[in-house]
Amino acid sequence: MTVIRPKDRDTIIQSLRSGVVPNRGLQHIQVGRTQEIKELLKDIDRIADGGSTFRLITGEYGAGKTFFLSLVRSLALEKKLVTVHADLNPDRRLQSSNGQARSLYAELMRNLSTRMKPEGGALAGVLEKFITSTIAEAKEAGIRDAEAIILKLEHLTEMTNGYDFATVIDAYRRGFEYSNEQLKADALRWLRGEFTSKIDAKNALGVRSIINDASFYDQLKLMGRFVRLAGYSGLLVCFDELVNLCRITNPHSRNANYEQILRILNDSLQGTTEGLGFVLGGTPKFLTDTRLGLYSYDALRSRLAVNRFTQNNNFVDFSGAVIPLSSFTQNEFLVLLHNLLHVYAGGDESNYLLPEEGLQAFMRHCYKQVGDASFRTPRNTIKEFIDLLAVLEQNKQANWETLLGYVKVKADHGESMVDSADSEDDELVSFKL
Repeated sequence: MTVIRPKDRDTIIQSLRSGVVPNRGLQHIQVGRTQEIKELLKDIDRIADGGSTFRLITGEYGAGKTFFLSLVRSLALEKKLVTVHADLNPDRRLQSSNGQARSLYAELMRNLSTRMKPEGGALAGVLEKFITSTIAEAKEAGIRDAEAIILKLEHLTEMTNGYDFATVIDAYRRGFEYSNEQLKADALRWLRGEFTSKIDAKNALGVRSIINDASFYDQLKLMGRFVRLAGYSGLLVCFDELVNLCRITNPHSRNANYEQILRILNDSLQGTTEGLGFVLGGTPKFLTDTRLGLYSYDALRSRLAVNRFTQNNNFVDFSGAVIPLSSFTQNEFLVLLHNLLHVYAGGDESNYLLPEEGLQAFMRHCYKQVGDASFRTPRNTIKEFIDLLAVLEQNKQANWETLLGYVKVKADHGESMVDSADSEDDELVSFKL
């Protein structure tokens, strides 16, 4: 394993200890999910080829959905895609009439990321890449810059809000060329959906429309086309915490959001969008609840139904729209703990705070305290493991055996770690890295 930079080490540890996914260094702790990752890589390649995709990732709270979505975004960035992501909440919805959809779009645009700027805020960079490349092409063709911009954006004008979208891009081009920071800022505001008045937008940019709740999805399709014109492979859109849609108390409003999901699903699977993919994260309840979840909407239930040939046969089918995250095996979880130990030590094995038998002891501790759920939904278990390492690091007199309540005993197959209150052997003592 390689040495880990202190900045990455601190980011990973602090994020995991607080129960959130780190925004860097995911490769240092990634374990398992091999088949799921292969399928999403196929989706990324399909988007890069000009296609469209739709996936719903399901898993219980703490099962690693957010981590998985973050990993997929990082893989997409490596393939030269642009990514946007946002969590849904009561103020951010896919469909609304009170500004929640526009608020969701604004959050997506604030989080727009590229490989050169993976932490968000990359919208201006995408615009400037498009403008500089188009100006270079204009010089070669011997035409004016403005004419080249218009020609390149011409096919976008046929889409909803496409004409005004092209006008705003040209406004940013003028601000870029003539160092007009106000014009650039106004163009970015419009593209991020931050204008709430058509009059203000007309005065600032000369356009008659703004991005609102009704144009939310159409604007994403426009942005998907535009990033390809800017030289990127496509746009990947990630939504998390979709369980919040189940909590909408008004049935009409809830169904309107599900209709938006149906529209996105149909467009993606029918190939009517270009270079655009969606990955959604939610709990199994969000999918299968027949009263409040997606299954309450008949058209979605038929499209998202589980392959019945996988039921009761321990088979899996990752080719459908729904990908349930598989549980970690206990051996995979042991590898995850070892990775965390390595990160905590900054990549230096001489700084490990626990020996291998200590990892197995912690596994037994978790199993005794919580059971299999500690491995199926690992968030709390990871936090507890980092808490243990923090105590060992800051208290040199601390003893991990005492903290975990384990003692070393002799068994017929050799030494093992067991609970001092219960010396029964189980499969955990045979784990090997």
